[in-house]
Amino acid sequence: MKALRIHIEGWVTSFRYPAFISGFQPTLPVPPLSTIYGLISAAKGELVTPDDLSVGYVFNHQGKAVDLETIYELSDLKGKSNVIKREFLVNPEIYLYLDDLKYLEYFKRPFYPLLLGRSTDLVTVSDIKEVNLEKKSDVKLGKTILPFGTSGAFGTIQALPTHFSDTIPRKALGTKPFILMNQLFDYDDECYFDEEMEWGVWLHE
Repeated sequence: MKALRIHIEGWVTSFRYPAFISGFQPTLPVPPLSTIYGLISAAKGELVTPDDLSVGYVFNHQGKAVDLETIYELSDLKGKSNVIKREFLVNPEIYLYLDDLKYLEYFKRPFYPLLLGRSTDLVTVSDIKEVNLEKKSDVKLGKTILPFGTSGAFGTIQALPTHFSDTIPRKALGTKPFILMNQLFDYDDECYFDEEMEWGVWLHE
């Protein structure tokens, strides 16, 4: 299968756990699908959902740290400031796989600034390449989110939306359980394989 492999890099990122509303804000170890579809939507300049495009990705970072952040809590049109601790990931990079080659143009000249995580987490496109993904068994797979029940996968299980609506207020859509797999593991079954990178690619179709 022909696919685009887009290498994207940034300085910091943080992916919020939906269950944590206040207090210490940990980061998910890998980006959720909703973040990926938000990134693609920014590149195209319009909403992109799983109905439009299948995606896969492999995510790396070089460490984790904690920052102090000022937030503003609003109530009855009045606000007060507070300070929270927020985890963030250092030097994130993502290898994004798309099954539609037309998206090459969108990532060459993104319509909006590209963000990975929060509104301040700017990223840049380092490389775009057309690759051939073949199905193969007995591969290294991981550093991504996987559907709950994927054979051999382990890690935190979290219910996450696949994407959000473009309505006001936004609505979380397609919520289901995923395994947050922040390392590679030996996957015995068949999946797509990037021969150059020597890792499996789980395509969310």
